[in-house]
Amino acid sequence: MPSLVSRRCFLFQAAGAATAYAFAATETSGKPLRGIFIIMATPFTESGAVDFEDLEKEAGWLDRCGVQGMVWPQLASEYITLSKEERLRGMEVLARAARGKKPALVLGVQGPNTAAALEYVRHAESLAPDALIAIPPTEAKTLDDFREYYRAIARAAKRPLFMQTTGGAKGIAPSVDFMLELARELPNFRYVKEEYEPVIQRGTELAKHRDVINGVFSGAAGKGMLYEMSLGFDGTMPGAPYSDVYARIWSLYQSGEHEKAREVFAHLLLIINTEQQIPGTRRYIMKKRGVFKTLVSRRDKSVLTPAAIKEIEFQFEGLKPYLTV
Repeated sequence: MPSLVSRRCFLFQAAGAATAYAFAATETSGKPLRGIFIIMATPFTESGAVDFEDLEKEAGWLDRCGVQGMVWPQLASEYITLSKEERLRGMEVLARAARGKKPALVLGVQGPNTAAALEYVRHAESLAPDALIAIPPTEAKTLDDFREYYRAIARAAKRPLFMQTTGGAKGIAPSVDFMLELARELPNFRYVKEEYEPVIQRGTELAKHRDVINGVFSGAAGKGMLYEMSLGFDGTMPGAPYSDVYARIWSLYQSGEHEKAREVFAHLLLIINTEQQIPGTRRYIMKKRGVFKTLVSRRDKSVLTPAAIKEIEFQFEGLKPYLTV
C-alpha cells in the first residue's frame, strides 16, 4: 500500500498536470501570441478627457494595419494619468472593438499593489481578452512583493499573462531566475515583455527555457527588432503611429525577405530617432494619419514649433512608400 506521503505527492502532481493541461487547451484555442503587438496610444479630447470614440477607431485601424496584437493601457498609453473608471471603461470599449478582428487583445491589469491589480484582473477577465499584461507594482519594497503580486494575478486569471519587466518600484530588478521560477509554478505565467537591460542577454536566456516560457517580446519602440528576430525573440511591443510598417517588417523577415525588411527598417529608424528628439511626434503622426482628432496628451505638454513640424514631415515623407494603410 502506498504511504500517505506518496499518495499526497501523486495527487499534487496529478492536479498540477490537470491545471497545466487545462491552461494549454485554453491558450491554444485563442489567437497566436506572437508578432507585432502594438502598445496603443490613449486619445484625448481638446478638454483633456479620454476620447473613447477614437480609442475604438484605433483598434479598427490596427486591424487594417495587419498587426498581430494590441495592448492597452501601458506606459506608452499614459496609463498612469488614467483614473480607474477610465481604465475600466477603456477595457470595455476595446473588448467590443476587438470582436471579429484579427489582432489579439491584451489588457493591462497592473496596479500599484496587489489589491489594486486584482480589481483590474477581475474586470478584464469578465471581458475575455486573449491575454493580460502587468507592469510590476510601484509600491513594492522587495522582490518577494513582486512574487506575491504576480502569483495573485496569475491565480486570478484564466488566460495567458505577460510580465513587463520595467516600470515598477525603483531598485527592484526581476532576474531571469525569478521569472523562470514563477513560470514553473504558474501555468499561465509564460510570456515576458523584456525591457530590463541587458535586454538581449536576458531575452536569449529566457528563450532557452521553452518548456516554461512561450513568448519573449521586446519594447523600446522595436529599435532592435531585426537583431531580436534573428535571435529567436517572439515579437516586439512598439508604439502605434507606424503600426503598418512594423507589421510589414515582421512579415518580410518571417517570409525570408531579410534584405527588404532591412530596407524598410532603416527608414523606420529615422523617424523613431525623430521621436526621441522631438516630443509630440507620435501624437502628430496619429492625427496626421486620421486616427486621432487632437494632439492632446496628459503627460507631454510640449508645443510643436514650425521647425519641429518640418522635421517630422521630412522624415515621415521617407516612410510613406512603406505605409499600407
